[in-house]
Amino acid sequence: KKRAPQAVTAVKKFAQKMMKTDDVRIDVKLNKHIWSKGIRNVPDRIRIKISRKTNDDEDAKEDMYSFVTVADCTDFKGLVPKIV
Repeated sequence: KKRAPQAVTAVKKFAQKMMKTDDVRIDVKLNKHIWSKGIRNVPDRIRIKISRKTNDDEDAKEDMYSFVTVADCTDFKGLVPKIV
């Protein structure tokens, strides 16, 4: 029923699986892009960019965290995963 929060948790779960870090942080632009059509009508596809960064916080459990941003994409035809 409420799809936008489920989409945010799905993005976090995907980033945890791919980058093997428990600490996942979502960029403000990605959050606004997910919520752009409201709570019920999320975009069909989103191209994201995940980067692993070092954690500067001394009290953190892990030394790395994943930062998820939205990638600019106008057309989804012919796209393949790209590791940078």
